[in-house]
This record gives sequence, C-alpha cells and structure tokens, in this order.
Amino acid sequence: MTVLWDPAEPNAAAYLKETRAAAPVLGMQLQPIEIRSPNDIQNSFRAAKDAGANGLTVLTDPITLYHRSELAELAAEYRLPAIYSERLFVEAGGLMSYGASDRDLHRLAATYVDKILKGAKPADLPVEQPTKFELVINMKAAKLLGLVMPPTILERADDVLE
Repeated sequence: MTVLWDPAEPNAAAYLKETRAAAPVLGMQLQPIEIRSPNDIQNSFRAAKDAGANGLTVLTDPITLYHRSELAELAAEYRLPAIYSERLFVEAGGLMSYGASDRDLHRLAATYVDKILKGAKPADLPVEQPTKFELVINMKAAKLLGLVMPPTILERADDVLE
C-alpha cells in the first residue's frame, strides 16, 4: 500500500506513524511517497506503480486537498484504488473515503463559537474528538477501476455516490 504524504504538513508525520503501525497488523507493506509540491503529484503515481503498489491512501494536506480532482484522475489512470480521509476527495472522483463527518465537525465548531460568544474562555473549553465517522463510496470511480463493490461494504457505507 502506498501512502502519499507531505512531510511539511505539521500533522503528517504523526499520521504516517499511525499508518505505519497499522500496516503489519493488516498484513500490508507500506510504501510512503512524499508530495512536497503540486509538481510531485504525477511522479508520485508513477513511483507507486513502479514500486508495484496495488492501492494507495492519501493523507490530507493543503496540496492534496487543493489537487483532489487531479489525484482522483491519476488514480483512475494508473488503476490504483485509493482511499482518502475526506469526503471531498470522493466528490471529486476518488474511490472512497473514511473519516470524521465534516457536518459533525462543523456542528461541533459552532458549539465552540457559541460558548465563546457567551463569555467562555477558549483555553477553558475541553478538546472534543469527533464522534461520527462516515464511509463514502463513489460507484463511478469503482467502475472506472473495474472494481465490484461487495454488498456488505455498500450496506455499511453512509453514502454511495452514483
């Protein structure tokens, strides 16, 4: 499994460490490939394919988020099933995402704003973790990759885009 990541992203090293720790448990070998600028995107897919990747995950950062359509197109071109942590990637043509619900995160942010506007000190507010995660699948991307999604996966999905 290839992981596309930007080492300049402040949280990327921690995310990569967690991904690296999970790989052996899942019987996978990890191949991290750095994307330091938009110019690296095309070459990262070529490197993944040359390394024999059979799938990839993309760590979200400003570069990958802004170029999500290009990432989805290249994943289809190189026939690499990809999973992302943000629904936006799937809406841009990516295969699937699994991550915290953006709606839930925005609702949580609104409660923080409300508390601050009512006089709470931001430093006194507890840090809350997301509680709702969603699986989103893009069936058009699956067809482009020649994948048949098992019914059990489709049943578990929170949203299936046609």
